[in-house]
Amino acid sequence: MPYKDLKEELNPSLKIIRDNKPKWYLPETRRDGYRNLHKINRYGLLYRSDLVLKLKNNNNQEIEKIPAVQKMLNHKYFCSLLVGKDQDILFEKYADDFTEKTPQTIMSITKMFVNLFIGELVEKKLIKLDKKISHYLPKIGSGYASATVQEVLDMNIENSYSEDYTDPYTSSFLHEPVCGWRLPSKLEEKMGQEEFLNTIESNEDKDLKNKSDLSHYKSANTDVIGVLIEKVSGKKLSQWVLEAVEAAGLEDALYIGTDRFSMPWISGGGCLISRDFLRYGLLFSRKGHGVGKRKIGSENFFDETLKNKGTKYMELSPNKYLYYSNSTMKCGDWIGHSGLGGQFLAINLKNGIVASYFSVIETDSGTDENYKRDMINMLDEIVNKNFLKINSD
Repeated sequence: MPYKDLKEELNPSLKIIRDNKPKWYLPETRRDGYRNLHKINRYGLLYRSDLVLKLKNNNNQEIEKIPAVQKMLNHKYFCSLLVGKDQDILFEKYADDFTEKTPQTIMSITKMFVNLFIGELVEKKLIKLDKKISHYLPKIGSGYASATVQEVLDMNIENSYSEDYTDPYTSSFLHEPVCGWRLPSKLEEKMGQEEFLNTIESNEDKDLKNKSDLSHYKSANTDVIGVLIEKVSGKKLSQWVLEAVEAAGLEDALYIGTDRFSMPWISGGGCLISRDFLRYGLLFSRKGHGVGKRKIGSENFFDETLKNKGTKYMELSPNKYLYYSNSTMKCGDWIGHSGLGGQFLAINLKNGIVASYFSVIETDSGTDENYKRDMINMLDEIVNKNFLKINSD
């Protein structure tokens, strides 16, 4: 058969099926898609640590007695919940169709890496948060040029990039082909992350200033900071990620999606097994101190992240807010982050308790604000329970 007559078809997992969604993100296939995104994504890198943070089971029976925990463990979206402190697993529970070796996307919880990297650069005086993005990235488009680094870190700007997953044509879906979550409308398009980010424009009024105290959540913000980290440090973002993985002591692997030129998708490309998800959080609880006396990030920057005003991300209960600050979410003494479709990581920086939660929301949009609020409030209760004592062996 002549080569010119080779039969072909669009990749079935990545082509758009309906509602402007690829097959893996449809509600009926999303649970499987989230567990296999590390294989579905077109581009990616895999990192595993040489040294592993050793964990031991030290079950605290009080956790499962918390009513909010019982409610979430019995929810149809639930996949796993782990609670830890230091090197102890205080609680570990999996859904019937999930195991400790099942990888799952952590989506936007990947953004927390940026807190480590920026903190280190600030401490080394290689970056100033009050400088404009264009000072470090002169080729950046009008959607970011006049914003400060701090404003972008806090999701505190307005531009043409939208991320409303209830809208099947939100502009953030134009970002996904760049990093391999879906096929581009024209297969010959081979745009990289930096080139795409440079195309984002300001709104018609040319003003990037946030006119409210609410977060304007845009994953592209974090990717802009990722490009900035490379330019300022002179070190590939992939190397930064590897050093964080080695400090955290991940046992299995971090799989992280990239663009076609191997630039990590730092705003949402990570995938981890549940115990490594906990290890990731424990690295933050130690303020960047890792295995093998490795260190990443800045202790002072963690403190500043809690002090920083940030923007209001979500109201958890009357007059109690989750804020966005320095590429993390924060509430009281804890920092963390949510991931699209039902993931959350919470780290109490004062008492060291970490809670990691995997689930898969199976609504059309992948969002459910009431469920998300219940999930975060449950984790808030867990990480603030100072009565949780580690049992003696």
